[in-house]
Amino acid sequence: MRDYEEVTSFLGQWGPFQRLIYILLSLSSIPNGYVGMAMVFLADIPPHHCRLPFLNSSRYGEPGYNLSLPNEEVKGQVILSRCRRYTEQGALDAESIQSTERCLDGFVFSKERYVSTIVTEWDLVCEDAWKAPFSVTVFFFGVLTGSFLSGIISDRYGRKFVFFATMAVQTIFSVIQAASNSWEMFSVLYFIVGMGQIANYCAAFILGSELLNKSCRISFATLGVSLSYAFGYVCLPLFAYFIRDWRILLLALSAPGFLYIPMWWFVPESPRWLLSQGRVEEAEAIIRAAAKKNGITPPDVIFKREDTAQLMDSDGGQNSYTWLDLLRTSNIRNTTLVNFIMWITVGLTYYGLSLNTPNMEGDPYLNCFIAAGSEVFGYSCIFLVATYLPRRVTLPFCLIVCGVVLLTIRFVPEDLNALTITLAMAGKTCVTGAYGFLYLYCTELFPTVVRNMGLGVTSMASRIGSTVAPYVAYMGTYDKVLPYLLMSGISIITGILSITLPETKDQELPELISEVKPLHCFCQRPVKQKSQEENKQVGIGLENSHG
Repeated sequence: MRDYEEVTSFLGQWGPFQRLIYILLSLSSIPNGYVGMAMVFLADIPPHHCRLPFLNSSRYGEPGYNLSLPNEEVKGQVILSRCRRYTEQGALDAESIQSTERCLDGFVFSKERYVSTIVTEWDLVCEDAWKAPFSVTVFFFGVLTGSFLSGIISDRYGRKFVFFATMAVQTIFSVIQAASNSWEMFSVLYFIVGMGQIANYCAAFILGSELLNKSCRISFATLGVSLSYAFGYVCLPLFAYFIRDWRILLLALSAPGFLYIPMWWFVPESPRWLLSQGRVEEAEAIIRAAAKKNGITPPDVIFKREDTAQLMDSDGGQNSYTWLDLLRTSNIRNTTLVNFIMWITVGLTYYGLSLNTPNMEGDPYLNCFIAAGSEVFGYSCIFLVATYLPRRVTLPFCLIVCGVVLLTIRFVPEDLNALTITLAMAGKTCVTGAYGFLYLYCTELFPTVVRNMGLGVTSMASRIGSTVAPYVAYMGTYDKVLPYLLMSGISIITGILSITLPETKDQELPELISEVKPLHCFCQRPVKQKSQEENKQVGIGLENSHG
Protein backbone atom coordinates (compact mmCIF):
# COMPACT_ATOMS: atom_id res chain seq x y z
CA MET A 1 0.00 0.00 0.00
CA ARG A 2 1.29 3.44 -0.93
CA ASP A 3 1.46 6.09 1.77
CA TYR A 4 -1.64 8.31 1.84
CA GLU A 5 0.24 11.60 2.16
CA GLU A 6 2.58 10.59 -0.63
CA VAL A 7 -0.39 9.80 -2.90
CA THR A 8 -2.10 13.13 -2.14
CA SER A 9 1.06 15.27 -2.13
CA PHE A 10 0.08 16.78 -5.52
CA LEU A 11 -2.55 18.86 -3.64
CA GLY A 12 0.22 21.04 -2.22
CA GLN A 13 0.80 22.15 1.36
CA TRP A 14 -1.31 25.28 1.87
CA GLY A 15 -3.78 25.86 -0.93
CA PRO A 16 -7.31 27.32 -0.81
CA PHE A 17 -8.75 23.92 0.18
CA GLN A 18 -6.41 23.51 3.16
CA ARG A 19 -6.96 27.10 4.29
CA LEU A 20 -10.75 26.69 4.15
CA ILE A 21 -10.73 23.46 6.16
CA TYR A 22 -8.28 24.94 8.67
CA ILE A 23 -10.40 28.05 9.27
CA LEU A 24 -13.83 26.38 9.37
CA LEU A 25 -12.87 23.54 11.71
CA SER A 26 -10.97 25.93 13.98
CA LEU A 27 -13.91 28.32 14.25
CA SER A 28 -16.21 25.42 15.11
CA SER A 29 -14.43 25.09 18.47
CA ILE A 30 -15.33 28.57 19.73
CA PRO A 31 -18.64 27.48 21.39
CA ASN A 32 -16.85 24.58 23.08
CA GLY A 33 -14.74 27.13 24.95
CA TYR A 34 -17.61 28.61 26.93
CA VAL A 35 -20.14 25.77 27.23
CA GLY A 36 -18.41 23.99 30.11
CA MET A 37 -17.17 27.09 31.93
CA ALA A 38 -20.49 28.96 31.68
CA MET A 39 -21.50 27.58 35.08
CA VAL A 40 -19.01 29.99 36.67
CA PHE A 41 -21.70 32.63 36.08
CA LEU A 42 -24.86 30.56 35.55
CA ALA A 43 -24.50 29.01 39.02
CA ASP A 44 -22.76 31.77 40.96
CA ILE A 45 -24.17 32.35 44.45
CA PRO A 46 -25.14 35.96 45.24
CA PRO A 47 -25.36 37.19 48.85
CA HIS A 48 -28.64 36.03 50.38
CA HIS A 49 -30.63 35.60 53.57
CA CYS A 50 -34.00 34.26 54.70
CA ARG A 51 -37.21 35.76 53.34
CA LEU A 52 -39.50 37.15 56.07
CA PRO A 53 -43.11 37.36 54.82
CA PHE A 54 -44.32 39.74 57.53
CA LEU A 55 -41.90 42.43 56.29
CA ASN A 56 -43.54 42.35 52.85
CA SER A 57 -40.20 43.10 51.20
CA SER A 58 -38.12 41.12 48.71
CA ARG A 59 -35.11 43.42 48.67
CA TYR A 60 -31.86 42.08 50.06
CA GLY A 61 -30.51 43.86 53.15
CA GLU A 62 -33.63 45.87 54.04
CA PRO A 63 -33.24 47.50 57.50
CA GLY A 64 -36.18 45.52 58.90
CA TYR A 65 -34.27 42.26 58.56
CA ASN A 66 -31.62 43.24 61.12
CA LEU A 67 -33.81 42.42 64.16
CA SER A 68 -35.18 39.17 62.76
CA LEU A 69 -32.03 37.50 61.51
CA PRO A 70 -28.97 36.39 63.50
CA ASN A 71 -25.49 37.43 62.49
CA GLU A 72 -22.61 35.26 61.30
CA GLU A 73 -18.99 35.87 60.46
CA VAL A 74 -17.80 35.13 56.90
CA LYS A 75 -14.19 35.85 55.86
CA GLY A 76 -13.74 38.21 58.77
CA GLN A 77 -16.95 40.17 58.07
CA VAL A 78 -20.12 40.09 60.19
CA ILE A 79 -23.19 39.70 57.97
CA LEU A 80 -26.82 38.62 58.33
CA SER A 81 -27.12 34.85 58.54
CA ARG A 82 -27.55 33.26 55.12
CA CYS A 83 -29.40 30.12 56.25
CA ARG A 84 -31.01 30.82 59.66
CA ARG A 85 -33.63 33.12 61.12
CA TYR A 86 -35.06 33.71 64.61
CA THR A 87 -37.91 31.41 65.52
CA GLU A 88 -39.99 34.26 66.93
CA GLN A 89 -40.60 36.94 64.32
CA GLY A 90 -41.37 40.59 64.84
CA ALA A 91 -39.73 43.52 66.60
CA LEU A 92 -37.09 41.95 68.79
CA ASP A 93 -34.39 43.44 70.89
CA ALA A 94 -31.10 43.10 69.02
CA GLU A 95 -29.38 41.68 72.10
CA SER A 96 -32.05 39.11 72.95
CA ILE A 97 -31.04 35.46 72.84
CA GLN A 98 -33.45 33.75 70.47
CA SER A 99 -33.67 30.23 69.12
CA THR A 100 -33.19 29.94 65.35
CA GLU A 101 -34.61 27.85 62.54
CA ARG A 102 -33.93 27.31 58.85
CA CYS A 103 -35.44 29.53 56.18
CA LEU A 104 -39.00 28.20 55.88
CA ASP A 105 -40.26 30.83 53.41
CA GLY A 106 -37.47 30.87 50.90
CA PHE A 107 -34.66 33.35 50.38
CA VAL A 108 -33.96 36.91 49.32
CA PHE A 109 -30.98 37.34 47.00
CA SER A 110 -28.89 40.40 46.25
CA LYS A 111 -29.35 41.71 42.69
CA GLU A 112 -26.28 43.92 42.82
CA ARG A 113 -24.35 41.62 40.42
CA TYR A 114 -26.91 39.26 38.86
CA VAL A 115 -30.52 39.60 37.83
CA SER A 116 -30.82 35.83 38.23
CA THR A 117 -28.79 32.62 38.28
CA ILE A 118 -29.94 29.01 38.59
CA VAL A 119 -29.15 29.41 42.30
CA THR A 120 -31.64 32.26 42.73
CA GLU A 121 -34.12 30.55 40.38
CA TRP A 122 -34.44 27.37 42.45
CA ASP A 123 -33.00 28.44 45.84
CA LEU A 124 -29.90 26.24 45.54
CA VAL A 125 -28.39 27.36 48.84
CA CYS A 126 -28.05 26.08 52.39
CA GLU A 127 -29.55 22.54 52.48
CA ASP A 128 -29.66 22.48 48.66
CA ALA A 129 -26.25 24.07 48.12
CA TRP A 130 -24.86 20.75 46.83
CA LYS A 131 -27.06 20.90 43.75
CA ALA A 132 -25.20 23.69 41.93
CA PRO A 133 -21.75 22.01 41.94
CA PHE A 134 -23.41 18.66 41.29
CA SER A 135 -24.78 20.14 38.04
CA VAL A 136 -21.17 20.59 36.93
CA THR A 137 -20.44 16.98 37.87
CA VAL A 138 -23.43 15.87 35.80
CA PHE A 139 -22.04 17.85 32.84
CA PHE A 140 -18.70 16.09 33.16
CA PHE A 141 -20.42 12.73 33.33
CA GLY A 142 -22.01 13.69 30.02
CA VAL A 143 -18.59 14.64 28.67
CA LEU A 144 -17.22 11.29 29.84
CA THR A 145 -20.05 9.41 28.12
CA GLY A 146 -19.67 11.47 24.95
CA SER A 147 -15.93 10.81 24.84
CA PHE A 148 -16.54 7.08 24.92
CA LEU A 149 -19.45 6.85 22.50
CA SER A 150 -18.35 9.41 19.92
CA GLY A 151 -15.17 7.56 19.05
CA ILE A 152 -16.99 4.31 18.40
CA ILE A 153 -19.72 6.01 16.35
CA SER A 154 -17.22 8.13 14.39
CA ASP A 155 -15.04 5.17 13.45
CA ARG A 156 -18.17 3.29 12.37
CA TYR A 157 -20.26 5.97 10.62
CA GLY A 158 -17.75 8.68 9.73
CA ARG A 159 -16.11 11.84 11.05
CA LYS A 160 -18.38 14.30 9.28
CA PHE A 161 -21.60 12.73 10.55
CA VAL A 162 -20.46 12.84 14.18
CA PHE A 163 -19.02 16.36 13.82
CA PHE A 164 -22.30 17.92 12.65
CA ALA A 165 -24.64 15.70 14.68
CA THR A 166 -22.89 16.58 17.94
CA MET A 167 -22.79 20.26 17.03
CA ALA A 168 -26.57 20.13 16.59
CA VAL A 169 -27.01 18.30 19.91
CA GLN A 170 -24.91 20.86 21.78
CA THR A 171 -26.71 23.85 20.26
CA ILE A 172 -30.32 22.63 20.34
CA PHE A 173 -30.21 21.21 23.84
CA SER A 174 -28.53 24.37 25.17
CA VAL A 175 -31.50 26.34 23.84
CA ILE A 176 -33.94 23.92 25.47
CA GLN A 177 -31.91 24.11 28.67
CA ALA A 178 -32.60 27.85 28.86
CA ALA A 179 -36.31 27.00 29.17
CA SER A 180 -35.81 24.57 32.08
CA ASN A 181 -38.55 24.74 34.69
CA SER A 182 -36.68 22.76 37.36
CA TRP A 183 -33.17 22.00 38.51
CA GLU A 184 -33.64 18.35 37.58
CA MET A 185 -34.56 19.25 33.99
CA PHE A 186 -31.62 21.65 33.78
CA SER A 187 -29.16 18.95 34.94
CA VAL A 188 -30.46 16.25 32.58
CA LEU A 189 -30.16 18.62 29.62
CA TYR A 190 -26.70 19.66 30.79
CA PHE A 191 -25.66 16.00 30.67
CA ILE A 192 -26.72 15.81 27.01
CA VAL A 193 -24.96 19.12 26.23
CA GLY A 194 -21.79 17.69 27.77
CA MET A 195 -22.01 14.65 25.51
CA GLY A 196 -22.29 16.87 22.44
CA GLN A 197 -19.57 19.30 23.51
CA ILE A 198 -16.68 16.85 23.82
CA ALA A 199 -17.78 14.69 20.88
CA ASN A 200 -17.83 17.74 18.63
CA TYR A 201 -14.42 18.91 19.85
CA CYS A 202 -12.81 15.48 19.28
CA ALA A 203 -14.44 15.10 15.86
CA ALA A 204 -13.07 18.49 14.75
CA PHE A 205 -9.58 17.44 15.83
CA ILE A 206 -9.73 14.14 13.99
CA LEU A 207 -11.33 15.54 10.85
CA GLY A 208 -8.74 18.32 10.59
CA SER A 209 -5.81 16.00 11.30
CA GLU A 210 -6.92 13.63 8.52
CA LEU A 211 -7.85 16.29 5.95
CA LEU A 212 -4.74 18.42 6.44
CA ASN A 213 -1.17 17.36 5.74
CA LYS A 214 1.44 16.92 8.45
CA SER A 215 2.95 20.38 7.85
CA CYS A 216 -0.36 21.96 8.96
CA ARG A 217 -1.18 19.49 11.72
CA ILE A 218 0.77 21.15 14.56
CA SER A 219 -0.57 24.59 13.74
CA PHE A 220 -4.13 23.27 13.45
CA ALA A 221 -4.04 21.44 16.78
CA THR A 222 -2.25 24.08 18.86
CA LEU A 223 -3.19 27.37 17.21
CA GLY A 224 -6.32 26.62 15.19
CA VAL A 225 -8.66 24.54 17.34
CA SER A 226 -7.07 25.26 20.71
CA LEU A 227 -6.86 29.05 20.30
CA SER A 228 -10.44 29.11 19.03
CA TYR A 229 -11.44 27.21 22.17
CA ALA A 230 -9.54 29.76 24.28
CA PHE A 231 -11.18 32.63 22.36
CA GLY A 232 -14.58 31.19 23.26
CA TYR A 233 -13.47 31.10 26.89
CA VAL A 234 -12.40 34.77 26.64
CA CYS A 235 -15.83 35.66 25.25
CA LEU A 236 -17.61 34.12 28.25
CA PRO A 237 -16.91 36.90 30.80
CA LEU A 238 -17.74 39.51 28.15
CA PHE A 239 -21.14 37.94 27.47
CA ALA A 240 -21.76 37.47 31.20
CA TYR A 241 -20.80 41.06 32.05
CA PHE A 242 -23.47 42.53 29.77
CA ILE A 243 -26.13 39.81 30.27
CA ARG A 244 -26.94 39.27 33.94
CA ASP A 245 -29.99 36.98 33.52
CA TRP A 246 -28.99 33.30 33.27
CA ARG A 247 -31.70 32.31 30.75
CA ILE A 248 -30.86 35.12 28.33
CA LEU A 249 -27.15 34.47 28.81
CA LEU A 250 -27.59 30.80 27.95
CA LEU A 251 -29.59 31.69 24.84
CA ALA A 252 -26.93 34.19 23.76
CA LEU A 253 -24.20 31.58 24.21
CA SER A 254 -26.23 28.99 22.25
CA ALA A 255 -27.16 31.19 19.28
CA PRO A 256 -23.73 31.14 17.54
CA GLY A 257 -24.12 27.39 17.04
CA PHE A 258 -26.71 27.98 14.30
CA LEU A 259 -24.15 29.98 12.29
CA TYR A 260 -22.26 26.74 11.56
CA ILE A 261 -25.06 25.11 9.54
CA PRO A 262 -23.63 26.19 6.13
CA MET A 263 -20.38 24.38 6.97
CA TRP A 264 -22.06 21.11 5.94
CA TRP A 265 -21.55 22.04 2.27
CA PHE A 266 -17.89 23.03 2.71
CA VAL A 267 -16.40 20.39 5.05
CA PRO A 268 -16.04 16.95 3.40
CA GLU A 269 -15.74 13.50 4.92
CA SER A 270 -12.24 12.27 5.76
CA PRO A 271 -10.75 10.47 2.72
CA ARG A 272 -8.59 8.44 5.09
CA TRP A 273 -11.69 7.11 6.82
CA LEU A 274 -13.43 6.42 3.49
CA LEU A 275 -10.41 4.41 2.35
CA SER A 276 -10.47 2.42 5.59
CA GLN A 277 -14.08 1.52 4.72
CA GLY A 278 -13.22 0.54 1.15
CA ARG A 279 -15.11 3.51 -0.36
CA VAL A 280 -12.37 4.36 -2.82
CA GLU A 281 -14.57 6.23 -5.32
CA GLU A 282 -15.91 8.63 -2.67
CA ALA A 283 -12.42 9.30 -1.30
CA GLU A 284 -11.13 9.99 -4.79
CA ALA A 285 -14.02 12.35 -5.52
CA ILE A 286 -13.14 14.43 -2.45
CA ILE A 287 -9.47 14.62 -3.43
CA ARG A 288 -10.39 15.65 -6.98
CA ALA A 289 -12.68 18.39 -5.63
CA ALA A 290 -9.84 19.62 -3.41
CA ALA A 291 -7.47 19.62 -6.38
CA LYS A 292 -9.95 21.65 -8.41
CA LYS A 293 -10.25 24.19 -5.56
CA ASN A 294 -6.45 24.44 -5.46
CA GLY A 295 -6.24 24.85 -9.24
CA ILE A 296 -4.37 21.57 -9.70
CA THR A 297 -4.95 18.85 -12.28
CA PRO A 298 -5.06 15.46 -10.45
CA PRO A 299 -3.70 12.23 -11.96
CA ASP A 300 -6.12 9.95 -13.79
CA VAL A 301 -5.96 7.35 -11.00
CA ILE A 302 -5.39 8.60 -7.44
CA PHE A 303 -6.15 5.57 -5.29
CA LYS A 304 -5.81 1.97 -6.35
CA ARG A 305 -7.96 -0.81 -4.96
CA GLU A 306 -4.93 -2.40 -3.32
CA ASP A 307 -4.40 0.84 -1.36
CA THR A 308 -7.28 -0.22 0.87
CA ALA A 309 -6.72 -3.97 0.89
CA GLN A 310 -5.02 -3.92 4.27
CA LEU A 311 -7.89 -1.97 5.80
CA MET A 312 -10.49 -4.47 4.59
CA ASP A 313 -11.28 -8.10 5.15
CA SER A 314 -10.01 -10.56 2.55
CA ASP A 315 -13.56 -11.05 1.22
CA GLY A 316 -13.92 -7.32 0.56
CA GLY A 317 -16.13 -6.70 3.56
CA GLN A 318 -15.71 -3.88 6.03
CA ASN A 319 -13.86 -4.26 9.31
CA SER A 320 -15.84 -3.40 12.45
CA TYR A 321 -13.50 -2.11 15.13
CA THR A 322 -14.46 -1.77 18.78
CA TRP A 323 -12.76 -0.29 21.82
CA LEU A 324 -11.34 -3.76 22.56
CA ASP A 325 -9.04 -3.25 19.58
CA LEU A 326 -7.27 -0.59 21.63
CA LEU A 327 -5.98 -3.48 23.75
CA ARG A 328 -5.38 -6.03 20.99
CA THR A 329 -1.60 -5.81 20.59
CA SER A 330 1.00 -4.99 23.22
CA ASN A 331 2.04 -1.77 21.46
CA ILE A 332 -1.42 -0.24 21.18
CA ARG A 333 -2.37 -1.54 24.64
CA ASN A 334 0.61 0.15 26.29
CA THR A 335 -0.01 3.36 24.35
CA THR A 336 -3.66 3.36 25.42
CA LEU A 337 -2.88 2.79 29.11
CA VAL A 338 -0.19 5.50 29.29
CA ASN A 339 -2.51 7.96 27.52
CA PHE A 340 -5.27 7.04 29.97
CA ILE A 341 -3.06 8.01 32.92
CA MET A 342 -1.91 11.25 31.26
CA TRP A 343 -5.47 12.37 30.47
CA ILE A 344 -6.60 11.77 34.07
CA THR A 345 -3.75 13.91 35.38
CA VAL A 346 -4.21 16.73 32.88
CA GLY A 347 -7.99 16.80 33.38
CA LEU A 348 -7.71 16.88 37.17
CA THR A 349 -5.04 19.60 37.19
CA TYR A 350 -6.64 21.78 34.50
CA TYR A 351 -10.13 21.78 35.99
CA GLY A 352 -8.81 21.83 39.55
CA LEU A 353 -7.10 25.15 38.79
CA SER A 354 -9.99 26.45 36.64
CA LEU A 355 -12.71 25.72 39.20
CA ASN A 356 -10.64 27.47 41.83
CA THR A 357 -10.76 30.72 39.82
CA PRO A 358 -14.05 31.99 41.35
CA ASN A 359 -12.47 31.70 44.80
CA MET A 360 -9.82 34.27 43.90
CA GLU A 361 -10.16 37.68 45.46
CA GLY A 362 -11.53 40.43 43.20
CA ASP A 363 -14.04 40.83 40.40
CA PRO A 364 -15.26 37.45 38.99
CA TYR A 365 -15.50 38.80 35.43
CA LEU A 366 -11.91 40.05 35.52
CA ASN A 367 -10.66 36.85 37.17
CA CYS A 368 -12.35 34.73 34.50
CA PHE A 369 -10.89 36.92 31.77
CA ILE A 370 -7.39 36.53 33.25
CA ALA A 371 -7.81 32.76 33.46
CA ALA A 372 -8.97 32.66 29.84
CA GLY A 373 -6.04 34.86 28.83
CA SER A 374 -3.62 32.40 30.41
CA GLU A 375 -5.04 29.75 28.06
CA VAL A 376 -4.39 31.92 25.00
CA PHE A 377 -0.81 32.35 26.17
CA GLY A 378 -0.49 28.63 26.93
CA TYR A 379 -1.71 27.50 23.53
CA SER A 380 0.49 30.04 21.76
CA CYS A 381 3.56 28.83 23.65
CA ILE A 382 2.80 25.17 23.00
CA PHE A 383 2.68 25.88 19.26
CA LEU A 384 6.24 27.22 19.35
CA VAL A 385 7.46 24.41 21.58
CA ALA A 386 5.76 21.67 19.54
CA THR A 387 7.11 23.12 16.29
CA TYR A 388 10.76 22.89 17.30
CA LEU A 389 10.95 20.27 20.05
CA PRO A 390 10.32 16.52 19.78
CA ARG A 391 6.99 15.20 21.09
CA ARG A 392 8.81 13.19 23.77
CA VAL A 393 10.25 16.44 25.14
CA THR A 394 7.25 18.76 24.78
CA LEU A 395 4.74 16.86 26.93
CA PRO A 396 7.13 16.03 29.81
CA PHE A 397 8.34 19.63 29.78
CA CYS A 398 4.80 21.03 30.21
CA LEU A 399 3.79 18.59 32.95
CA ILE A 400 7.01 18.74 34.97
CA VAL A 401 7.21 22.56 34.83
CA CYS A 402 3.55 22.74 35.89
CA GLY A 403 4.27 20.47 38.85
CA VAL A 404 7.34 22.41 39.93
CA VAL A 405 5.52 25.77 39.73
CA LEU A 406 2.59 24.48 41.80
CA LEU A 407 4.99 22.94 44.31
CA THR A 408 6.60 26.37 44.76
CA ILE A 409 3.31 27.68 46.18
CA ARG A 410 4.03 25.59 49.27
CA PHE A 411 6.85 28.01 50.18
CA VAL A 412 4.99 31.29 49.52
CA PRO A 413 4.08 33.26 52.68
CA GLU A 414 0.33 33.52 53.33
CA ASP A 415 0.32 37.31 53.09
CA LEU A 416 1.67 37.22 49.49
CA ASN A 417 -1.66 36.28 47.91
CA ALA A 418 -0.79 37.97 44.61
CA LEU A 419 2.29 35.76 44.21
CA THR A 420 0.21 32.63 44.91
CA ILE A 421 -2.28 33.65 42.21
CA THR A 422 0.55 34.37 39.76
CA LEU A 423 2.11 30.94 40.33
CA ALA A 424 -1.28 29.24 40.04
CA MET A 425 -1.92 30.97 36.70
CA ALA A 426 1.59 30.00 35.53
CA GLY A 427 0.80 26.39 36.37
CA LYS A 428 -2.51 26.70 34.54
CA THR A 429 -0.69 28.02 31.48
CA CYS A 430 1.55 24.93 31.45
CA VAL A 431 -1.25 22.42 31.96
CA THR A 432 -3.35 24.23 29.33
CA GLY A 433 -0.53 23.73 26.85
CA ALA A 434 -0.33 20.06 27.82
CA TYR A 435 -4.10 19.71 27.37
CA GLY A 436 -4.03 21.08 23.83
CA PHE A 437 -0.89 19.16 22.95
CA LEU A 438 -2.37 15.84 24.08
CA TYR A 439 -5.06 16.05 21.40
CA LEU A 440 -2.37 16.45 18.76
CA TYR A 441 -0.16 13.72 20.19
CA CYS A 442 -3.03 11.22 20.44
CA THR A 443 -4.06 11.71 16.81
CA GLU A 444 -0.49 10.83 15.83
CA LEU A 445 -0.18 7.82 18.15
CA PHE A 446 -3.35 5.96 17.16
CA PRO A 447 -3.88 4.42 13.67
CA THR A 448 -6.56 5.56 11.24
CA VAL A 449 -8.80 2.53 11.76
CA VAL A 450 -9.30 3.35 15.47
CA ARG A 451 -8.00 6.94 15.69
CA ASN A 452 -11.20 8.70 16.76
CA MET A 453 -12.06 5.82 19.06
CA GLY A 454 -8.60 5.96 20.63
CA LEU A 455 -8.81 9.71 21.16
CA GLY A 456 -12.35 9.43 22.49
CA VAL A 457 -11.65 6.61 24.95
CA THR A 458 -8.38 8.01 26.30
CA SER A 459 -9.62 11.61 26.52
CA MET A 460 -12.60 10.16 28.38
CA ALA A 461 -10.14 9.56 31.20
CA SER A 462 -9.70 13.32 31.58
CA ARG A 463 -13.37 13.46 32.56
CA ILE A 464 -12.57 11.14 35.44
CA GLY A 465 -10.02 13.73 36.52
CA SER A 466 -12.42 16.63 35.95
CA THR A 467 -15.12 14.86 37.99
CA VAL A 468 -12.69 14.56 40.91
CA ALA A 469 -11.38 18.13 40.46
CA PRO A 470 -14.19 19.89 42.44
CA TYR A 471 -13.37 17.74 45.46
CA VAL A 472 -9.67 18.50 45.13
CA ALA A 473 -10.51 22.21 45.10
CA TYR A 474 -12.76 21.68 48.14
CA MET A 475 -9.75 20.39 50.08
CA GLY A 476 -8.56 24.00 50.07
CA THR A 477 -11.25 24.71 52.66
CA TYR A 478 -9.09 22.95 55.22
CA ASP A 479 -5.64 23.63 53.78
CA LYS A 480 -5.29 25.97 50.81
CA VAL A 481 -1.88 24.53 49.88
CA LEU A 482 -2.95 20.87 49.87
CA PRO A 483 -4.68 20.94 46.43
CA TYR A 484 -1.56 22.46 44.88
CA LEU A 485 0.65 19.80 46.44
CA LEU A 486 -1.58 17.01 45.14
CA MET A 487 -1.75 18.41 41.61
CA SER A 488 1.99 19.08 41.68
CA GLY A 489 2.87 15.52 42.64
CA ILE A 490 0.76 13.78 40.00
CA SER A 491 1.89 16.25 37.30
CA ILE A 492 5.58 15.53 37.93
CA ILE A 493 5.10 11.75 38.08
CA THR A 494 2.98 11.71 34.91
CA GLY A 495 5.46 13.98 33.14
CA ILE A 496 8.21 11.44 33.79
CA LEU A 497 5.95 8.59 32.61
CA SER A 498 5.17 10.41 29.34
CA ILE A 499 8.82 10.14 28.29
CA THR A 500 8.14 6.48 27.47
CA LEU A 501 5.80 7.36 24.58
CA PRO A 502 7.24 7.04 21.04
CA GLU A 503 8.31 9.98 18.90
CA THR A 504 5.83 11.04 16.18
CA LYS A 505 7.09 14.47 15.07
CA ASP A 506 7.32 14.84 11.26
CA GLN A 507 6.33 11.21 10.76
CA GLU A 508 3.49 9.63 8.79
CA LEU A 509 0.29 8.84 10.63
CA PRO A 510 -0.12 5.09 11.25
CA GLU A 511 -2.91 3.48 9.24
CA LEU A 512 -3.07 0.01 10.84
CA ILE A 513 -2.96 -1.29 14.40
CA SER A 514 0.20 -3.21 13.45
CA GLU A 515 1.98 0.11 12.75
CA VAL A 516 1.64 1.47 16.31
CA LYS A 517 5.10 2.01 17.78
CA PRO A 518 6.29 0.46 21.06
CA LEU A 519 6.98 2.42 24.23
CA HIS A 520 10.53 3.46 25.07
CA CYS A 521 11.67 2.18 28.45
CA PHE A 522 14.33 4.17 30.29
CA CYS A 523 16.65 1.18 30.37
CA GLN A 524 15.74 -0.18 26.94
CA ARG A 525 18.49 -0.71 24.39
CA PRO A 526 17.88 0.70 20.92
CA VAL A 527 16.10 -1.83 18.73
CA LYS A 528 16.08 -1.67 14.97
CA GLN A 529 12.54 -0.83 13.89
CA LYS A 530 10.87 -2.51 10.98
CA SER A 531 10.25 -0.32 8.01
CA GLN A 532 6.76 1.01 7.51
CA GLU A 533 6.37 -1.16 4.42
CA GLU A 534 7.31 -4.27 6.41
CA ASN A 535 4.78 -3.32 9.06
CA LYS A 536 2.10 -2.92 6.43
CA GLN A 537 2.85 -6.37 4.99
CA VAL A 538 2.70 -7.94 8.44
CA GLY A 539 -0.52 -6.02 9.04
CA ILE A 540 -2.30 -7.74 6.14
CA GLY A 541 -2.62 -11.01 7.99
CA LEU A 542 -3.24 -9.33 11.37
CA GLU A 543 -5.99 -7.01 10.17
CA ASN A 544 -7.66 -9.65 8.00
CA SER A 545 -7.79 -12.00 10.98
CA HIS A 546 -9.82 -9.41 12.90
CA GLY A 547 -13.29 -10.50 13.96
